[in-house]
Amino acid sequence: MQSDEGLYSAPRWRLTRWLAEPGLGVPDDIRAALIVQLYGSLPVFAAGAVNTIAVAAVIAGRKQTAPFIVWLVMEIAICLARLAVLVSAHRRAGAHRPTPTDLHLLLAVAWSASVGFGVVASLASGDWVVAMLASLSAAAMVGGICFRNFGAPRLAGTMILLSLGPIIPGAAFAGEPLFYIVYLQVPMYLAAMTAAAFRLNRMLITTMRAERENSHRAHHDALTGLLNRAGFVEALSARLGAHAERRFAVMFFDLDDFKPVNDTFGHAAGDEVLKAVAGRVRRALPDGAVVARMGGDEFVVLVDGVTAEMAQEAGYRLISEVAVSYELGGEVRAGVGASVGIAMSPDHGAEVEELLAVADAALYEAKSGGKSRCCLASVETNLGAIRRLQQSGPKALVASAA
Repeated sequence: MQSDEGLYSAPRWRLTRWLAEPGLGVPDDIRAALIVQLYGSLPVFAAGAVNTIAVAAVIAGRKQTAPFIVWLVMEIAICLARLAVLVSAHRRAGAHRPTPTDLHLLLAVAWSASVGFGVVASLASGDWVVAMLASLSAAAMVGGICFRNFGAPRLAGTMILLSLGPIIPGAAFAGEPLFYIVYLQVPMYLAAMTAAAFRLNRMLITTMRAERENSHRAHHDALTGLLNRAGFVEALSARLGAHAERRFAVMFFDLDDFKPVNDTFGHAAGDEVLKAVAGRVRRALPDGAVVARMGGDEFVVLVDGVTAEMAQEAGYRLISEVAVSYELGGEVRAGVGASVGIAMSPDHGAEVEELLAVADAALYEAKSGGKSRCCLASVETNLGAIRRLQQSGPKALVASAA
């Protein structure tokens, strides 16, 4: 059950929330990924279930007494219930419906308690073959519990305690003095494995944070916080792959008279202007618009669910916002403008390269006719851009995004 199959619901009950808590300060997206990890996979679940049911069945067949028959029935019932919940959760996550995470966690705890019950019953029976088999099985489960559930170390610690901890009262019921050594061994083992789960949890979260930050840096512009070229190409590709019948606009724009700002006030002042432009663009466009800085003073925008007329209105609104002067400290102010080129999908293309090429050509047309203009791609613009794209290679405009 991979994370790309859907989202698994966070636990809602107080007890299960406590069990699944990964630690303070963990971002929501990492918490969601850790919930996915708790579900594991069907082959891993099957291996543990087959082992515990087989051990309970062998011991019940040897002893044929009520405690061991009850244990076997408990193992079968809990494992079947866990299997049903896993399959249901997998299907619900794929359909983006709430998953039974609370029940999944409680059944995991119940399974550990059932293993612990079998250990107590086996040690109390006085049959040392049975006692050894049950205790060995419980100990074998502890490693899997720790390494499968360390995303929720409290859950792992609880399961380890319930499955292995009963060896201590079981040794007391057995009445064999030699077994009393477990009073020292088991607490130390429980503490060590639980501590290992917490350490692995911290390592996992640190790694996930690093991956999250690296992914953000790979797709965002460090100066403005907007998407970069790679991030925009990915967003545009995703948009083209969904709701293909819904119209949207790709708007290329760059700043007019930006070079004099750098030349007169320095590159630090130019950077401040670029950051201010990014903020104004966000405010000028509808919620949900995708904004990216392609490099230098070039920006690109994806506005969904708009007509050509609405896209032009947004373009002129953007030009108006950008044109307001910028304070650079004290009495110093700078002014820049913007020119905008617009390509509409699917009118001007249904591929990333086509739309970017047409929008870029429309921007060139806007700048050629004077500054602070917004130009919607025409048929001639579209055909010319596609022709140049074919001549320069199909990936010319997006090669630097790789």
